Amino acid sequence: MGPAPAGATGESEVMEPILESIGKGGKKASSKKRTVAGSPVEGLLQPVKLSRAELYKEPTSEELNRLRETESLFHSSLLRLQVEELLKEVRLSEKKKERIDTFLQEVKQRILRVPSTPETELMDQAWLPAGVRVPIHQVPFTVKGCFRFLPPVQVTIVGSYLLGTCIRPDINVDLALTMPREILQDKDGLNQRYFRKRALYLAHMAHYLAQDPLFGSVRFSYSNGCHLKPSLLLRPHGKDERLVTVRLHPCPPPEFFRLCRLLPTKNNVRSAWYRGQSPPGDGSPEPPTPHYNTWVLQDTVLESHVQLLSAALGSAPGLKDGVCLLKVWLRQRELDKGLGGFSGFLATMLVTFLTSTRKIHTTMSGYQVLRSVLQFLATTDLTVSGISSCLSSDPSLPALADFHQAFPVVFLDFSGHLNLCADVTASTYHQVQHEARLSMTLLDSKTDDGFQLLLMTPKPMVRTFDHILHLRPLSRLQTACHRLKLWPELQDHGGDYVSAALGPLITLLEQGLGSRLQLLGHSRPPVPEWGIHQDPPKHRDSGALTLGLLLRPEGLTSVLEMGPEADQSEAAVFRQLWGSRSELRRFQDGAIREAVVWEAASVAQKRLIPQQVVTHLLALHADIPDTCVHYVGGFLDALIQGPKETSSTGEEALAATVRCYDDLSRLLWGLEDLPLTVSAVQGVHPVLRYTEVFPPLPAWPAYSFYERLREQASLAPRPDKPCPAYVEPMTVVCHLEGSGQWPQDVEAVRRVRAAFQLRLAELLTQKHGLRCQATATHTDVLKDGFVFRVRVAYQREPQILRETRSPEGVMSLRDTPASRRLERDTKQLPLLTSALHGLQQQHPAFSGVARLAKRWVRAQLLGESFSDESLDLVAAALFLHPEPFSPPSSPQVGFLRFLCLVSTFDWKNNPLIVNLNNELTVEEQVEIRSGFLAARTQLPVMVITTPQDRKSSVWTQDGPSAQILQQLVILAAEALPILEKQLMDPWGPGDIRTVFRPPLDMYDVLIHLSPRHIPRHRQAVDSPAASFCRGLFADPRPSPLMPVLGYDPPQLYLAQLREAFGELALFFYDQHGGEVIGVLWKPTSFQPQPFKASSTKGRMVMSQGGELMMVPNVEAILEDFAVLGEGLVQTVEPRSERWTV
Repeated sequence: MGPAPAGATGESEVMEPILESIGKGGKKASSKKRTVAGSPVEGLLQPVKLSRAELYKEPTSEELNRLRETESLFHSSLLRLQVEELLKEVRLSEKKKERIDTFLQEVKQRILRVPSTPETELMDQAWLPAGVRVPIHQVPFTVKGCFRFLPPVQVTIVGSYLLGTCIRPDINVDLALTMPREILQDKDGLNQRYFRKRALYLAHMAHYLAQDPLFGSVRFSYSNGCHLKPSLLLRPHGKDERLVTVRLHPCPPPEFFRLCRLLPTKNNVRSAWYRGQSPPGDGSPEPPTPHYNTWVLQDTVLESHVQLLSAALGSAPGLKDGVCLLKVWLRQRELDKGLGGFSGFLATMLVTFLTSTRKIHTTMSGYQVLRSVLQFLATTDLTVSGISSCLSSDPSLPALADFHQAFPVVFLDFSGHLNLCADVTASTYHQVQHEARLSMTLLDSKTDDGFQLLLMTPKPMVRTFDHILHLRPLSRLQTACHRLKLWPELQDHGGDYVSAALGPLITLLEQGLGSRLQLLGHSRPPVPEWGIHQDPPKHRDSGALTLGLLLRPEGLTSVLEMGPEADQSEAAVFRQLWGSRSELRRFQDGAIREAVVWEAASVAQKRLIPQQVVTHLLALHADIPDTCVHYVGGFLDALIQGPKETSSTGEEALAATVRCYDDLSRLLWGLEDLPLTVSAVQGVHPVLRYTEVFPPLPAWPAYSFYERLREQASLAPRPDKPCPAYVEPMTVVCHLEGSGQWPQDVEAVRRVRAAFQLRLAELLTQKHGLRCQATATHTDVLKDGFVFRVRVAYQREPQILRETRSPEGVMSLRDTPASRRLERDTKQLPLLTSALHGLQQQHPAFSGVARLAKRWVRAQLLGESFSDESLDLVAAALFLHPEPFSPPSSPQVGFLRFLCLVSTFDWKNNPLIVNLNNELTVEEQVEIRSGFLAARTQLPVMVITTPQDRKSSVWTQDGPSAQILQQLVILAAEALPILEKQLMDPWGPGDIRTVFRPPLDMYDVLIHLSPRHIPRHRQAVDSPAASFCRGLFADPRPSPLMPVLGYDPPQLYLAQLREAFGELALFFYDQHGGEVIGVLWKPTSFQPQPFKASSTKGRMVMSQGGELMMVPNVEAILEDFAVLGEGLVQTVEPRSERWTV
């Protein structure tokens, strides 16, 4: 037999090479540190060793200047290095610039050589070459005017490439093509005539450029997502195809359009033309078309804007750096793409505005510019108070109020006529504001990883918002426009019913969700591209409109929407909003009010009340049925529902258990006949911090299912019956008051504690009639169907265990495994349970997130390597340190962030600091990190520190190993994109349990177990449709006998396997109903070893080179697997393709 092939099985061989990349997934190292050659742990950051001469060398003048700059322009040297590295990474290199410049020269020459065409009617498009499509929807088709193609009079580079602020990976160069005045006519601003000519201009040019071998790709797209303004995309041929995309934007000659005709109050799309109806004879005014007018205006100022920006940014490298950082910030938050996005151009114009108002100085560093802009965004609401770059006092200029009436967000350019934020929705701007506030809080905290969280951490929609909803198909929004009577908006948007309906729908949902909602965001569908021989995509082709709900935990679970009193004028508005759901109700204060009551019995259903609100309002006001609304908020709940639960995720059962514990705690406090009074009662079981995956249910045993042990007044399993239900006792630590009568000998303390355990059982039975079972170490108490395991604790016992006496009689204190274990169980664990219990009261979603996280880890068969406490602390970190997000308000988004944290955190070079109760200052956290680096080689692989455990990471001392942690990192990195893709699929998530199923192909042997003897069989990821009766009644019954406690045959079998074969193999199992035990041979297990009579277990003797050697006897081992598990094991499946015999 030989070892498993590399990459197939062996623990060290499989996972060690990959271990070096822990922490790299999704991250880029923010600072570069040299690793000392011959470092004891490869990949571990080590301090750089300098000679004495280097250490005390005087700084040069250049270094002093740099230090002064760093002090004034950045808040730390590390931040400066990080910013400089990022800018170097996203900026274009000089070599690429030269290649792009050469390509642009070639493009310009070819554009000017495109031949002219004779003049024809605008509707007569027969002159277009066969197969070439006009890149615009010509609805209605009838339009006046003439068109002919003439080469542009000027080709100008506009946009970020000229300014030096474009960032990788997508390099776009915008070229403005100034159309000759002969092409245009005076009234081309009316009824889309200008846009039709613009589209025909591009179609003719596309036909000729597509034949040129210079171009590898000639395609159409939309300018900023606006479907009335196509642009032509040109990409080089051959190896430079991904080097650059050149975007051609036709524009009118300067001053061709009269600005007074393009004010936001003017109409340039006549209703009679657009709707095909004769104008009303009542003389009513035409509705204004502010967006249409803005799109025309945008083309008229392309060149003047680039001149303004060049003058403002030209001699200020800090401003350019700031613009680049802002673009990275927007891109990481998915705020800059598509129609309605907060584009990089807007960020550049905002920097210019703040420079002109002296809120930014040209000498500032890029970091200071970024900070100043974020501060401005966080504190300025442009939906209420717009801003203007125009310095003119001309009374003929339109007022800001006119723009506020026409647009949700207002930011005027230097001309005073163009609203730069015309396409930005109020929802998008509020999201930008929200992100700016979070970013400022992060920057003010001055944490070491602030740069990483701010600029290097992506924030996709599914990981940012608590709930997601998809409206599909998009064509349904056309019906919504008719129902909401949005004809003027449709006319203004040129028939784009998605953009027309978006604002009113968001306003409606914000009004209905009220105090439950913190922020409502929407997707910006990616700007499509299409070939020049294809029709332009329709509005419905972008798939679905996705909305994200960021919820407030304090108002989320309320079942009541309380309205105004019945006799108030607002009551009619409330009834109009809620329709038939609104009803009059009398409240306890005697008031009669309008109210809406939602149906929700469990906490899980209450979390999904926003779904009821959304579907009701959309059906009532927008004629969008619930079949067109795909709401993603509770799909993962099924993984933590009890065996027979369909609506609850266990919060009610957890609360019932905690109430029972509180009752028992009061009884213990009240015991008066103990020799010492009870000083504290502290729960330490995961149930009591709300993180038990499947909370215990009251156990009412059916006695016919068990054997009765009368002398012990308890029950035992019957061999002819299926394994009884698993009943786990919940540990409670009972501290007694201090006394000088306690002995100072370890064994004597144990005997006194045993006496207290017996007395405790007697008193609880005599005074309160509770069924108790006492042992030397604990007392099991049966109360209301729950079993609590009460352990008496003496506060000085850990100290006594530390005491050692030398032969000379000198006393010394030294930690021992027993003292550390006792201190952990009686001091640290109660404190942790109390802190996490408090966290649950503050963040109700914590319980669901921690339980989902543990369910997933255990489903991967890795649960026994990670303590309950370590996984609870990782989940707690998501709430205590959520940056760059806000704390989760739903288990779904919290679980996604758990997978992200596990897969991207640098476990090798950083401790995970969980600042419970906010006890650690910034300075103390820096000290913890420093101490971690100094003592790294003595610490566990996974280090989690808390205010009570700053150095030793007690919760990970016993595991995981480096290989197991790496396997978890890999599995989390694979699961995250799969699950996010499922949740963002507008047509349904498919099988949501996919990421919870373990990969079994990595194991060498699979041991299949009989479901009959798996007590938690119904908790499996794929819960069986039917299982065995487990001997419990569903309703309360008198129970004088203690149920069978902690009886789990698979766990007992695993303990035997590890004891017998732990030297040869690793064993993996899912304690929640797993039917398979995975076995991995250790890499060293197949290496022949010298013969020793004392270590022949599982091995056979063979002669090798004249010497007796021992090798594993695989056939006998597999047979022993079956023999040890007789009755429990169904089959042992050797995966012999993974190893050789």
